[in-house]
Amino acid sequence: MSSPEQPAGDRVALVTGANRGTGLAIAAELHRRGYRVAALNRTPAGQDWLSEVICDLADPAAPERAVAEVLERHGRLDVCVANAVVRRIATVGELSAEDWDESVAVNLTSVFRLVQATLPALRASSGSYVVMGSHAGTRWFEGGFAYAATKGALKALVETLLLEERPNGVRATLLSPGAIANRAADDTPLKMTTESVARCVGYLVQDQPVDLVYGEAEIRPARLGEPQVAGLDRLQYV
Repeated sequence: MSSPEQPAGDRVALVTGANRGTGLAIAAELHRRGYRVAALNRTPAGQDWLSEVICDLADPAAPERAVAEVLERHGRLDVCVANAVVRRIATVGELSAEDWDESVAVNLTSVFRLVQATLPALRASSGSYVVMGSHAGTRWFEGGFAYAATKGALKALVETLLLEERPNGVRATLLSPGAIANRAADDTPLKMTTESVARCVGYLVQDQPVDLVYGEAEIRPARLGEPQVAGLDRLQYV
């Protein structure tokens, strides 16, 4: 992805998992909107406009160290987008303990540690969190045991964060998207583009009215394919 045509401003945004796909698109959108953007990436994106800190979110100590480095570089933080994710698709009977532990560590525990590490800075700036959820958090599917369980738990995390931190001027949104065309060759019209999802994140952190907060937002592709099961027959597949 080429550098967005926008000079960096004073505001600072942090995005996890911004080396490709949706995370990189979110980082680019925030940069276009005038933010200096830092990223916590396990694999570097190599973009000159992106201030990257190499960080393996499966390591319990990594988020605190990485956030400290971001704050040392930039001096403040206004937005934090928790986007990084692992998807380990396997049935309950086949899922390995290692894949379960990694899913919990990256998809859930790292978000908690990220919030704890960034909270003082976001209190100081009256900043915003966007936590990337998923339709999988409320729509279960075979093979989605680890992914759905961790995404579903994020709702409790964000709701509690809202209750505790709105008195301190901090806003938080759980953004739950449907199908996203995350891979470069995926141009199906039945998925959202990463750029469209990024525009939604940009709205949430910059354009929503100052006297409200979107506690949870769900987004879906505008077009829908033919369902495999529809109407009354759907009841047999619950």
